[in-house]
Amino acid sequence: MSQLDPTLDPALDLSLEAPRRIRRGFHVPGWLALLLSNTKSRLGLAMVGLVVVVAVIAPWISVADPNGFSLLAARQAPSWNHLFGTTDQGSDIFSQVVIGARRSLLLGFFAAALATSTAAVLGITAALLGGLVDDVVNVLINIFLVIPPIPLLVVMSGYVQDHGMTTMIVVLALVLWAFEARILRAQALSLKSRDFVDAARASGESTARIVFGELVPNMISRIAAAFVLVFYIALLVDAGLEFLGLADVSKTSWGVTLYWAQTNSTVLQGEWWPFFFPGAALAFTVLGLVLLLAGIDEFTNPRLRSEHKPHRSRLRMLFGGRLATREEGVS
Repeated sequence: MSQLDPTLDPALDLSLEAPRRIRRGFHVPGWLALLLSNTKSRLGLAMVGLVVVVAVIAPWISVADPNGFSLLAARQAPSWNHLFGTTDQGSDIFSQVVIGARRSLLLGFFAAALATSTAAVLGITAALLGGLVDDVVNVLINIFLVIPPIPLLVVMSGYVQDHGMTTMIVVLALVLWAFEARILRAQALSLKSRDFVDAARASGESTARIVFGELVPNMISRIAAAFVLVFYIALLVDAGLEFLGLADVSKTSWGVTLYWAQTNSTVLQGEWWPFFFPGAALAFTVLGLVLLLAGIDEFTNPRLRSEHKPHRSRLRMLFGGRLATREEGVS
């Protein structure tokens, strides 16, 4: 009986390769990778990012004082000297738009942050605790939902003496928190009965630990969508209040520029640019936020993802049917 041949089969390659070095590059966060993977959110993020960049560098690209007074430069149409034209007082509209972007974005951002955080805290806490706390929060939500928001804002802005940014942020947050609180409360109620929440309770975790460690991470996409939604609503509502003269019209913002344009009846005098450019900046920003919200809804809602795939398959059938047939014939 022959001994076993210690030689190995040549087909079996057991050679050890040197471990490859992993190149450490720029690490993209997971939430940003999800946003960039969707066409709508990618376009919306680029549009909003452009407006933010313009607002940050506004003092360096502003060509004149946004509230400057010059009769020699009054009522000039858009030109190389004044890209967006000038007002009746000779103020440069391009400077008003880029400088006004800072106040408008800051006010919308902080109003959305305050309203969303209030809605998340009250909605999730009410759903988790239940009982009297849930009843009280539910009554508050119903009261704010029944009251029409625009008349309430007009009345509150009329009675408030101080029309500064802090006051407007609080007023907008008080009006816009209720409808998102109802949505977040409903989602928290559905998560309340899940096994991981029961396990956290059985292990003796505190209420704060269950809320911020178990519920909030599973609701972060809905909270982000709520923030974007309230953000662009706050931008529109604030511009509307400023347009009506119910805010601080001594500051520079998109709504204040529109207010002075309608006060001076620029359209009746044939001057379209004081209305067009601040309105276009506001519409561009809101469109970017709407696209960003649509992208968030698509990659967080399984129903939207399932409806999106057949649509892409139809496009492939329409535009790539012949190519697919050729590939099958070749194979």
